[in-house]
Amino acid sequence: MDIQFSAEGEKFRDEVRRFLRENLPDNIRDAVRSERMDLPVDEQRRWQGILAEKGWGAPSWPKEHGGAGWTDEQFYIFEREMALNDAPRPLSFGIQMLGPTLLHFGNEEQKRKFLPGTLRGDILWCQGYSEPNAGSDLASLKTRAVLEGDRYVINGSKIWTTDAHTADWMFGLFRTDSSGKKQDGITFLLLDMKSPGLTVRPLIMFEGTHEVNQVFFDNVKVPVSQRIYEEGKGWTVAKHLLSLERFGTAEVSRTLASIARLKRLAARIPAGEGTLLDDPDFAQRVADAEMELRALELTELRFLFAPTGESGGAEASMLKIRGTEIQQEVFGLTVEALGQYAQAAPGTGADEVPAGLLAEFRLGAAASRTHFNFRKTSIYAGSNEIQKNIIAKAVLGLGR
Repeated sequence: MDIQFSAEGEKFRDEVRRFLRENLPDNIRDAVRSERMDLPVDEQRRWQGILAEKGWGAPSWPKEHGGAGWTDEQFYIFEREMALNDAPRPLSFGIQMLGPTLLHFGNEEQKRKFLPGTLRGDILWCQGYSEPNAGSDLASLKTRAVLEGDRYVINGSKIWTTDAHTADWMFGLFRTDSSGKKQDGITFLLLDMKSPGLTVRPLIMFEGTHEVNQVFFDNVKVPVSQRIYEEGKGWTVAKHLLSLERFGTAEVSRTLASIARLKRLAARIPAGEGTLLDDPDFAQRVADAEMELRALELTELRFLFAPTGESGGAEASMLKIRGTEIQQEVFGLTVEALGQYAQAAPGTGADEVPAGLLAEFRLGAAASRTHFNFRKTSIYAGSNEIQKNIIAKAVLGLGR
């Protein structure tokens, strides 16, 4: 497959690199280099504002709504350079997921109300999907929204709600009818996280970070004007949104950046008469991961630049499975490379680091935290087992 970019594309690549050198704050760059996913909310807003001011806040949106009007080539180059130059991930819930969904299903009033603030980073979003006993089987959700006049009254609970403690608004799925198939009777609503009756309780992750929460609804009232698409048709909206999420979860460019950091680290860690990267066994495992990643990169390019139209079903599932598996392999190798230093908390133990390795230690001291944190990627956005079922049905015709 020919992956050569045009002269205009390469000129654009230089522009993106220059912009990142001149505008990406050092503290944000350092946080990304240490593989942090829990960037402080103020820094998320700050970086989104910088991008929006440049006109790059939501490049995939239509230009009339603040998009960049780029070609597919430019969009791909931008995403790649952001990852390789240690810029944060986009605001996935608002920019990558809800924004395109609103543009597809929302009415004009909803677009005017929510898109500009999302673009600037003034509105941060969380996703209210999973529930106790309804995670991978999302259609089994039971949190109810009962229509009373011109508003819905919500009771129930959502769980594993990423960023609910920092989000301004939630988009979510709620049960409005239980009389038919479980996929029917689900409605897609937007709600203010400051709504009376809404309670957020933290769920602390295994490695000690606070990203996810349980959200409780006690007669939370949501205006009908904040319903997206038709009542009972939320599953249609959800499938569209989930396909966007699964493409992003592959994170090929992010893993390329991670494996480059791993190789630089291994090339400075003493082992035998050379470095860890000289060790045949370790070097082979790194090479195997990189080859798998490059093969996935070509697959992603075929899907993204396919001339036949949208991809989002089995293709998205394939990318999600392999992308998360390779990502986890790379972080596992990083922990192995750092050994005991991977267990140190950030900012501690620097006086015990071998000479010449202080910089690498500071970037990798939280490697075990990152390794354990990213175990979740093969579960969220639909577990990899569920993705295999999707592929079996869509490609092999099994289970129909």
